[in-house]
Amino acid sequence: MIDNPRLDLLLARSGRAIVIALAVVGVLAIGASGWAVANPVTTTTPQFGEERVTTEVGTSAIVTQNGTLWNEGEQLTNNSVYVVNASPELTVTPKTQLRETSGGGSFEDANVTHELVLRFSATRDDSTFWNETYEVLRESPSVENGVATSEATIDIEDYRQRQRQLQREVSGIGSVSLTMELRVTYDTGRQSGTLTTTAPLQIAGDAYWVDGSLSDSATKSYQSGVERTTESRSLVLIGGLSVLGTLSLAGAAIVVRRSATDVETARRAVHERRYAEWISQGSIPMWIGDYHVSLDTLEDVVDVAIDTNERVVHDEQRGLFAVVNDGVVYYYSDRGLWEETAWPEMDLEDQSPVVDADGELSTGDLSELGGGDAFASPDEQDAFEDDEDVWEQL
Repeated sequence: MIDNPRLDLLLARSGRAIVIALAVVGVLAIGASGWAVANPVTTTTPQFGEERVTTEVGTSAIVTQNGTLWNEGEQLTNNSVYVVNASPELTVTPKTQLRETSGGGSFEDANVTHELVLRFSATRDDSTFWNETYEVLRESPSVENGVATSEATIDIEDYRQRQRQLQREVSGIGSVSLTMELRVTYDTGRQSGTLTTTAPLQIAGDAYWVDGSLSDSATKSYQSGVERTTESRSLVLIGGLSVLGTLSLAGAAIVVRRSATDVETARRAVHERRYAEWISQGSIPMWIGDYHVSLDTLEDVVDVAIDTNERVVHDEQRGLFAVVNDGVVYYYSDRGLWEETAWPEMDLEDQSPVVDADGELSTGDLSELGGGDAFASPDEQDAFEDDEDVWEQL
C-alpha cells in the first residue's frame, strides 16, 4: 500500500464519509448495470403514409347529323376542337380518384363534391368590370373503389348566342370571355381539401374548344402508425457501470482498512514527512538539559530548530521530538511532560508470593519476598539505605 501521510490524515478525518460515499456509488452503479441489462432500449419510429387526390376532366360530344367529317350518332372524345352544327352539346366528365400511395387504402366513407360553373366576364385593359355565372354541375357522387365520377352537359348554342349578345353590348368598351371553373371538395376521413381549376371555353364562329386543362391533383402525408424496435443497451455502458461499482466497493474496503489511523498520529506523520530535512533519528538521555520547555506541536519544535539552526532529534522509544540549545530542551511528545516520556508504559500484574505450607522459611527466603528487608542482617540493611539515598539524589 502506498505510504502517503497526507492521504492517511484525510482518511483519518473523513474516512467514514468517504466509505459511505464509495459504498453508495458502488451499490448504485452495480444496481444500474443490472437494470440496464434487464431493460433494453425501445425505440419508437413514426410511420407515415400518403394520400393522393387526382381529378381528371374529360370532354365528349355526340354528332347529331351526318356530315362530311362525321356521321350521326358518332361520339367524339377529348377532341381539341368541336363543330357547333355537328355536335352542339359538350359533355364534361370530372373524375376524382382517391389513392393511398403507401398501400391499398379503403375510401368507403370518403366524400367528394364536384362543382362546375361557366362565367362570362367583360374586361378592359385586363381588368374585369362585369361578370355573369352559370352553375352547370353540383353533385356529390358516390365513391366506388376510390373513384368518384360526375357528368355535366353544356348546350354550346345557348352560350354562343349569349356571348354574341354581350359582345354587342360592350362593343367599343371591352371584350367578353367565357371561362369554365371546376371546384372539387374532398374528405377522406383522414384529411380534407379543395382543388380548383379554370380553363377558357372558346366559341369562335362554328367551332368551340376547351383552351387548357381542368385536371389537378394533391398529395398529403399522414401518420399511419409507429414502429417499435427493441435493442440491448450499450455494452460499454453496462461494463462501465459494473467496473465503477466494483472499484467503488473495493475502494471502500481499502479506506476502511487504511482509515484506522487516528487523526493525531496521521497529522504527526504529515509533519514528519514535511519537516524530514530538519529531523534526525536518535536517543535523548533523560538527564540532558537544565530546563525543559514543552511545546504544543511538532511544528513549534521545528520552528525552534530553524530559528536556532539546530536539528530536531526524534527519539522513537520515548515518542519525543526535541531541540537542545544552550542547556534548554524544547520538546514535543504526545505522551505528555518530560518525566512521562522516560519509560514506556507497562502493565505489570501483581504477583502473590507462593509459600510452601509444609516447609520452613529462612531469612533469605523472606528477603526474596516483598518484606525481606525486615529480616535482613545489619550489613544488608545498610546497603539498602545507601541505595535509597542514591535514588533520592536522582
